Amino acid sequence: MSTMSFEEIFLGFLIALAAGSLIGLEREQSRVLEKKPGLIGGVRTFPLIALAGALSALIAHAAGAWAIAGGLLVMGLFLAISYYQEWSRDLAPGVTTQVAALITFLLGVLALLPGLPLATAQRYLLIVASASVVMALLSFKAPLHHAVERVSEDDIYATAKFVILALVVLPLLPDRTVGPLDVLNPFNIGLMIVLIAGISFLGYLATRIIGERQGLAVTGILGGLVSSTAVTVSLAGRVRESPRVLTLAAVGILTASATMFVRILAIVGIIDLGLLPVLLWPLGAMAASGYGVALAFYLSSRHDLPETQPVSHRNPFELRAALQFGLFYACVIFVAKAAHTFLGDRGLYASSVLAGTTEVDAISLSMARFHLDGLAASTAATAITLAAVTNTAVKAGLAFWLGGSGLATRVLLGLGAVLGAGGLALMLAR
Repeated sequence: MSTMSFEEIFLGFLIALAAGSLIGLEREQSRVLEKKPGLIGGVRTFPLIALAGALSALIAHAAGAWAIAGGLLVMGLFLAISYYQEWSRDLAPGVTTQVAALITFLLGVLALLPGLPLATAQRYLLIVASASVVMALLSFKAPLHHAVERVSEDDIYATAKFVILALVVLPLLPDRTVGPLDVLNPFNIGLMIVLIAGISFLGYLATRIIGERQGLAVTGILGGLVSSTAVTVSLAGRVRESPRVLTLAAVGILTASATMFVRILAIVGIIDLGLLPVLLWPLGAMAASGYGVALAFYLSSRHDLPETQPVSHRNPFELRAALQFGLFYACVIFVAKAAHTFLGDRGLYASSVLAGTTEVDAISLSMARFHLDGLAASTAATAITLAAVTNTAVKAGLAFWLGGSGLATRVLLGLGAVLGAGGLALMLAR
């Protein structure tokens, strides 16, 4: 067992006290705000609990692990007694504070635990990060409960089904190419399903939790992480019902469309980081111009914008939607490979335009994979950009068809600037 220097021991105590102080500060504030005093304590007690953990770990250097076990046993008895006293006073106690106190003790132990296979700096970073997470979870009690209330029973079922698909079915898929052209890999297809559904689910949760209270500008940004086409269809339909929301709908559509480009960059960056620098110029320019035009529309008429209902999205973890994307991705990657094999780059571009009429995730993933297999970065970036441009044009057509000429004028102006910025950036990149 290595011997710790006095400086390491002293710094370990300071880190333990800092971790206890962070958690204790939140518990003290919670007692004051809720006017419901607990029996464990707050800003003084939690640093003492962390100090007790650090002392037990220090004693363990000489006396063995029983010192930590004994300290943990005494701590457990103390917490059990305090909980029983709270329960007997009919204070309707939870166990959050007791669990936080136990974690605080263990963080104190971690500060001076002997034989831990971590560098000193890594150990201290882990302690501080853990204490910060505990403090955040305790502080966000009301928002977290509010968020859970917004999650429907169908969302829980859909998510459970998808977790089974991702953690049970996916590992069983064969990780080898099958079929002609040596391009379809069942495990790779399943992995892409998990990736896209995961990104969409983050946007879906953010929309459910944040978007409904922040207006359609924010909802458009978040909705673009799920489906910018769904945002366009929903908002364009509302313009037909109430022309007063025309400008607001245009802002939502443009922000969702701009977010689509950010989503593509995120997807490509996860799969193939080397392709990102080439793709950053055209898609970055398109995203920036989309946000810029949307902001100009919003600022020019923000005082006259009415209230409207948020956009509703389907849970992207629904099993049917996930399997439909997997089938579409398999078709896109096969068609793109065949087009490139028999027709060259022009065939690849044509398949990208065709895929972009429905959605861009599949073709973006396909091009990232082809680039990893040797496709030129400029060719892959051009194909992805063409798909994004096509999808943008489709949304402009949907805005005209479903929302009328007034909405189409504003959306076409914004998306025209988007397409112009992307085309210019693409030419300059060459």
